[in-house]
Amino acid sequence: MKPPPFAYRDPTTLDDALALLADDAEARPLAGGQSLMPMLNFRLVRPSTVVDLNRISALAGIAVDRGGATIGAMTRQVDALRAPVLAEQWPLIRMALEHVGHLQTRNRGTIGGSLAHNDPAAELPAVMLALDARMTVQRAKGARTISAQEFFVSSLTTAIVAGELLTAIHLPSPPPGAGMGFAELARRHGDFALAAAAIVVSRAGAGHARVVVTGMGDGPQRIPAAEAALLNGRFGEAAIAEAGAAASAAVSPIDDLHAPAWYRRKIAGVMAARAARDAIGRMAG
Repeated sequence: MKPPPFAYRDPTTLDDALALLADDAEARPLAGGQSLMPMLNFRLVRPSTVVDLNRISALAGIAVDRGGATIGAMTRQVDALRAPVLAEQWPLIRMALEHVGHLQTRNRGTIGGSLAHNDPAAELPAVMLALDARMTVQRAKGARTISAQEFFVSSLTTAIVAGELLTAIHLPSPPPGAGMGFAELARRHGDFALAAAAIVVSRAGAGHARVVVTGMGDGPQRIPAAEAALLNGRFGEAAIAEAGAAASAAVSPIDDLHAPAWYRRKIAGVMAARAARDAIGRMAG
């Protein structure tokens, strides 16, 4: 397959890239290309212009301060996977990235590219929702910050509008003593998830729980009933089972060629329970 015709631009500054996107509502940014290039080849998208971001070094990197961490949107997935500070404070990112594609795709794929694409079975959107991340989206005339809950709208759809570009992801410091867990079921390693769960828990204060499942058809889905079950049950084994049941009850997958809806619904609960057990085991206190 060959892509449809398009103009190609490779700016070296963020301002130039934003100007190109502002001038052409049909332009599409190119990050790692792991999502956009297949869509071009299958003619699922037909942009007038592809704006290559790979020469804009300012969009990559990981910075940590007392308030948390900022990950540049063009940070390669392999660099985030190997970053000691992320492994230490936000290990959920490493856990999930180990399931993303293969070494070759992680070498090119970017954190921001995966989030902006928002594949309904992708791991990173679920992780960012579980971590209460915030996204910085810029355009030629300014910037805005969007919570993960508002950023991921539906399958392949985010809150980004024409002329805007995801430039950074902000991670708040995790709750004291937080434990994190991730579980996924895929047909083969590296495939998109049939079902996956990302969980963050902490005993600090009144307690903290975030339960997110993905692979159900519309992207990452937070499960408040499962969170309440973990907190009310003081993170015990019965609470884990209740949280898994709540996850199964909350999702509404559809039948597709990969799995029937009843199966996805069931394994959503199984993955939630596995991830919760793992997170609780890693929790301090």
